[in-house]
Amino acid sequence: MGLRLLLFTLLFFFTNPRWVCPSTELRALMVMKAALDPEDLLLSSWTINGNPCDGSFEGVACDEKGQVANISLQGKGLSGKVSPAIAGLKHLTGLYLHYNSLYGEVPREIANLTELTDLYLNVNNLSGEIPPEIGNMGSLQVLQLCYNRLTGSIPTQLGSLKKLSVLALQSNNLTGAIPARLGDLGVLMRLDLSFNHLFGSIPTKLADSPLLEVLDIRNNTLSGNVPPALKRLNEGFQFENNRGLCGEGFMTLNACDASNALNPGRPEPFGPGVTGNPTREIPETANLRLRCNQSQCSKPSKPGKVSIVVGVLVVTVALAVVAMLTFTQYRRRKQKLGSSFDIPDSRLSTDHAKGIYRRNGSPLISLEYSNGWDPLADGRSISGYGQEVFQSFRFNLDEVETATQYFSEMNLLGKSTYSATYKGVLRDGSVVAIKSISKSSCKSEEAEFLKGLNILASLKHENLVRLRGFCCSKGRGECFLIYDYAPNGNFLRYLDVNDGDGHVLEWSPRVSIVEGIAKGIAYLHGHKVNKSTLCHQNISAEKVLIDHRCNPLLSDSGLHNLLTNDIIFSELKSSAAMGYLAPEYTNTGRFTEKSDIYAFGVLVFQVLSGKRKVTSLVNLGAEACRFEDYIDPNLHGKFFEYEATKLARIAWLCTHECPIERISMEAVVQELGNCSSCL
Repeated sequence: MGLRLLLFTLLFFFTNPRWVCPSTELRALMVMKAALDPEDLLLSSWTINGNPCDGSFEGVACDEKGQVANISLQGKGLSGKVSPAIAGLKHLTGLYLHYNSLYGEVPREIANLTELTDLYLNVNNLSGEIPPEIGNMGSLQVLQLCYNRLTGSIPTQLGSLKKLSVLALQSNNLTGAIPARLGDLGVLMRLDLSFNHLFGSIPTKLADSPLLEVLDIRNNTLSGNVPPALKRLNEGFQFENNRGLCGEGFMTLNACDASNALNPGRPEPFGPGVTGNPTREIPETANLRLRCNQSQCSKPSKPGKVSIVVGVLVVTVALAVVAMLTFTQYRRRKQKLGSSFDIPDSRLSTDHAKGIYRRNGSPLISLEYSNGWDPLADGRSISGYGQEVFQSFRFNLDEVETATQYFSEMNLLGKSTYSATYKGVLRDGSVVAIKSISKSSCKSEEAEFLKGLNILASLKHENLVRLRGFCCSKGRGECFLIYDYAPNGNFLRYLDVNDGDGHVLEWSPRVSIVEGIAKGIAYLHGHKVNKSTLCHQNISAEKVLIDHRCNPLLSDSGLHNLLTNDIIFSELKSSAAMGYLAPEYTNTGRFTEKSDIYAFGVLVFQVLSGKRKVTSLVNLGAEACRFEDYIDPNLHGKFFEYEATKLARIAWLCTHECPIERISMEAVVQELGNCSSCL
């Protein structure tokens, strides 16, 4: 009997080698687990006796060969480190660890993942320098290291990542200059270096990158002449708060004088130099353009230019062929609902996966309504509204259907009597919210409809949900509005929550939300070039969306310009029930800036109290400065009394019974600015 048991045991171990010696990948995963989740609270499904490829390991996916290919643990609350053992996952193509609380350095061993295409370590507490070894990861297409505590300079080796299309390093503590070698990234489309401590000039080589669409260098200490080539990016080039920059043709920049032109590539002065003037030691990452005479300098060779042109032509032809084949295959599979666009949840990130904002809509433009109403048909005159605006914002129905998996119920975010909103993923990987509005809900006059679309397209502010495009379908009898997607839902989910709930907001985010909403409304109310004064008409907690950084985004701004009056009136019922409707509306029946201000005041009270219902006790408490009557008890006293008093005073003034007594949104923004500067 004992011999039979021994033979059975040996047979079991030999036929189940994982019990004898775990695979290299399994061992790597277990070491990673210990580092990522040291208290074993969140990755308990990862066990030494388990199989990573049978679906039991949370966040782990394998390829058809049974090799670990994807780890998606974003937003899991992980509070450990990234282990060097990750190098054991040789076949990993996607690593998504963003929106956690990871700390420590990015391990240099991560560079051994030569098949990795997407690396998301953003929104953590990572520190140390960016490993230069990352430059050896030849397959990398997206590198997200933003919103951490990284220091040091940007490694020049990143210029070797020939497939890199997105590089996001914003909101760190990076120093040094922008590496000129980043200009070698031929397919780079988005580069965000904002909110760091970079100095020096903008490399001309980078400005000439052929596919670059977005360059954000705000809030650094850059100086020198801005390369004129960056004018082509239009709003994709953001450079505010770099006092040393100068250049011609940029709206907020002064023209460069003689001192700027001496050495436009040299970083700004720093310490004492040989001449007695301050100088700064030029780092490896500086973009130097040395003075030279004819005997010392050689002109760039023409063969080099020819090879570049030939290369661009070859790539263009190849992309055209791939696009034709892809479109043909897509049309054949179109009827297979829900199966033609399968993208893993790990891609659904507001960093837009590939992170690119496409300036031109789909070229397939056959957009019209039935019964002769055809506001966007080709060849029709759209005088007075800017033909180019409509062309750049137009999407096609195939694109909308594909993004929503043919309006799958799984992607339905919300529904009302006149619209439905779906979550979708565009072909560039960016996540969007698509609002479907029936033709019968839109204004019947073509001129009015076009005017409404034009207003929606012209609204651009950091605290308004961005309109990506629109589409009109004759066959479906619907108009579709494509917006950026906000992953944290609307502000309603943060009201009436229990103590200890993950949705209880701390004090600082509440203040930021109030400030953001105020700036968004002030923008709507302000009169600027190409933008007239605009009332929102339906401000509420439901219309305030929260993005991944807890920034507020006001939705449905200007939408009433597209809808019929009866739809707008039906929306008032919910606003009135929640207390947002200004008392004078009963007598006037009109929306004004003052009615928007009243709704904002109610919203501020909701932010302070954490409650949907704003009672008279809250108003009286705010007027008498009794914090216990209007401050959310879930804060447990963790708030700044000065800020709380200021916000309560603003809310009280905004909800004054008499419209004349309400302060303007411009004054609110100014007051909130003064509030922040006093702390």
